[in-house]
Amino acid sequence: MDSPMKKVKIFTNYLMAHRFKLCFLPLMGSIAMEASRLSTQDLQNFYLYLQNNLTSLTMFFLYLALGSTLYIMTRPKPVYLVDFSCYLPPSHLKASTQKIMQHVRLVREAGAWKLESDYLMDFCEKILERSGLGQETYIPEGLQTLPLQQTLAVSRKETEEVIIGAVDNLFRNTGISPSDIGIMVVNSSTFNPTPSLSTILVNKFKLRDDIKSLNLGGMGCSAGVIAIDAAKSLLQVHRNTYALVVSTENITQNLYLGNNKSMLVTNCLFRIGGAAILLSNRSIDRKRAKYELVHTVRVHTGADDRSYECATQEEDEDGVVGVSLSKNLPMVAARTLKINIATLGPLVLPLSEKFHFFVRFVKKKFLNPKLKHYIPDFKLAFEHFCIHAGGRALIDEMEKNLHLTPLDVEASRMTLHRFGNTSSSSIWYELAYTEAKGRMKKGDRIWQIALGSGFKCNSSVWVALRNVKPSANNPWEHCLHKYPVEIDIDLTE
Repeated sequence: MDSPMKKVKIFTNYLMAHRFKLCFLPLMGSIAMEASRLSTQDLQNFYLYLQNNLTSLTMFFLYLALGSTLYIMTRPKPVYLVDFSCYLPPSHLKASTQKIMQHVRLVREAGAWKLESDYLMDFCEKILERSGLGQETYIPEGLQTLPLQQTLAVSRKETEEVIIGAVDNLFRNTGISPSDIGIMVVNSSTFNPTPSLSTILVNKFKLRDDIKSLNLGGMGCSAGVIAIDAAKSLLQVHRNTYALVVSTENITQNLYLGNNKSMLVTNCLFRIGGAAILLSNRSIDRKRAKYELVHTVRVHTGADDRSYECATQEEDEDGVVGVSLSKNLPMVAARTLKINIATLGPLVLPLSEKFHFFVRFVKKKFLNPKLKHYIPDFKLAFEHFCIHAGGRALIDEMEKNLHLTPLDVEASRMTLHRFGNTSSSSIWYELAYTEAKGRMKKGDRIWQIALGSGFKCNSSVWVALRNVKPSANNPWEHCLHKYPVEIDIDLTE
């Protein structure tokens, strides 16, 4: 039951959101009343005035037409999300915690993974049990064999299956011909072979010769939003075209086989996944598009050494390559998130929330420095939240710091449980979950937010153009009846 104060706050925000309409109606009423009092003589006088000032009126309307034309030509073009597709790996790649640990023991006995103590084995098992991942996430085929297969060919095979599968399903669902794609942006952080992943797609789908293609590497789990932002910028320059965005990460080549605890964490969290997104700047596509892109906000704090070093790919003391996570990561992530929120807030929050934030800022600045910062109610700006499923702790902190409800973070928790951390594509599995649940209504606003190495925090904001139904081959369609699940994690040990 909502408290009286909360109801007052909701009512106030409604008034502020519709202030122009509420002021416009009385104004129109006043004009109508005045018009009803005009006599025939008044109308004749007005007609004579127009005749005597015909030249001035003509110049006024010419300038108005010119200004309107310039505005239409120079304003940012709307960017529409026609559809997107998330890759669903084959069922034989599912791996439970028990299956993973059994295979790790076999690999260790074979001498391929020289874990120095049973303590590290127990550490990995505890991470798996407490991570929030379920028992049906997907591990690449090369990591389920004995001996392990981590060659370039096997790694390329994994990524090709993911990105080609996602793009092929997207083309089938939309009916778009590959030759219609004018822009393509592909992101994969740690696996960037030659020819590039974008070139693999050009070759597979026979994309046209003048395609504007980009391949983003080394940009971490937030690269999916970066790819959307890059595609948006290109769509402002190239008219009447489609942009294909593909986000993925390779697992096969990035398995860490050393003894460094901080590097072992990534082994336990990352899983197979990828997504393909079709964007358009064609006005005709608005009718069938699912969403319109409203804002993208990118924050990069890499100028600070602690941010730069908090997540790095490097060799351990034994020369084994892995991704090292520093102890400063939680602090860096919180600071970068705060900057992103401070940038995004003025763009999306209602006026009342901006006012509350300003008042608290003034009080803290000039009256009481010990006052806590005002945390805006982002539920007044968004109906849906797609928080990068980087891990249970990350989702917990976002829920706590943004004052969200369990329902607000359900899509993120269930994505982590069902698919694990799929890196930059996780926010799309979350959006697919929301669609599959039938919760996406016309006018709903969506906040996708992701954090990644560098350190970066990136946001994209979308608005639903219609009541959105899930597309064919939605990754949740065969298991949606099981979700949401209760995730019980014992943290007492």
